[in-house]
Amino acid sequence: MAAAQFAVAQAVNVLDARSLLSAYGAIGIAVVLFAETGLLVGFFLPGDSLLFTAGLVCAGGAGGSVHLSLPQVLVAAAVGALAGAQFGYWAGRRGGRALLARSRARKLHEGAARAEELLTRYGHAKAVVLARFVPVVRTVLNPLAGALDVPPRVFTVWQLTGGLLWTTGLTLGGYALGSSIPNVDRYLLPVVALIVLVSLTPLALEARRARARRASPGASQ
Repeated sequence: MAAAQFAVAQAVNVLDARSLLSAYGAIGIAVVLFAETGLLVGFFLPGDSLLFTAGLVCAGGAGGSVHLSLPQVLVAAAVGALAGAQFGYWAGRRGGRALLARSRARKLHEGAARAEELLTRYGHAKAVVLARFVPVVRTVLNPLAGALDVPPRVFTVWQLTGGLLWTTGLTLGGYALGSSIPNVDRYLLPVVALIVLVSLTPLALEARRARARRASPGASQ
């Protein structure tokens, strides 16, 4: 029995939303979102596609025999995302930039640069909300906000707002699609690819604007 359970655990692909949902259900959603938003090592986890696919599964539109309860998924997603962000913030206040300095992941450091730019350009409240919708940045911004001494009350209020918008919006989006299109699971891979592409769009646009600002004649003035 133990050997069979170990084999199942080994077969789970943490980058595949359906594999995670099939193995761990709503609890898996909470754990993955906590890791992605609270632990720097979780920057590669599929938060966007996991939430969207979970919504499809709740509607019976994906996952085969897997079926999840929509209220359970919404609660698990909110708990994982909100607790993870808060943990990341307090870890940042204690460990500061040393947390980032220990990592050699280029993508993580690029995310840190984007996160700091968001905080500088948009202010604390707007940056904390916007970061939820940008992969990698939503992982790095929380400890960075703590390291930069963003006021605890400001961070908490706006990370709650952004976290609920992110988790609820993507989950209900998947649920609505799964409820309205028969056999939507046939198109799951293209749909998930589109979700990932859309989630990366803000990061690409911000990088393009940054290059344009550096290239402009008055950029150094």
